[in-house]
Amino acid sequence: MNVLLKNLELKVFPFVLILILIFSRLIPHPPNFTPIIAAAVMSNYLFKNIYISLFILLTSMFLSDLIIGTHGNFFFVYFSLFLITIFCRKIIKHIDVKNLLLLSLFSSLMFFVITNFGVWTLTDMYEKNLNGLLYCYLLAIPFFTNTIISTIIFSYLTYAVNNFYYKKLLHS
Repeated sequence: MNVLLKNLELKVFPFVLILILIFSRLIPHPPNFTPIIAAAVMSNYLFKNIYISLFILLTSMFLSDLIIGTHGNFFFVYFSLFLITIFCRKIIKHIDVKNLLLLSLFSSLMFFVITNFGVWTLTDMYEKNLNGLLYCYLLAIPFFTNTIISTIIFSYLTYAVNNFYYKKLLHS
């Protein structure tokens, strides 16, 4: 019975995570303060299959975008999450407390650079020169702060909950 329950949990968990990620984007929150990037960072830790990781992230984003509304920058957002997932999987084979901070910071930076490049490229808000690009990045710093803080918090929270859960499973 215990093995059956564990197998069921493993099959249900990806869908529960999709619902959590969708819900996190729908509830009121500060701009860019969601667990989406943390999920990309932690996907290698949570799932051995890259396709499951990408399916969860991109499905969560797509379904929540259908509810929230689509935006012109979606390619850059989805592409950055795709790259973060691939990067974290290829670079780090083992996540621990020390390298999780570095992964969270670098992934937040990658998201910031790629998505704001998209804003600069696709909108008429900024001049299409180096000054316009730098101004775009400068004005996005408050969002970047939220991105960093949320990625660190949700990455460590996921790490702690996952470790607690598996320790509990080992002792049951």
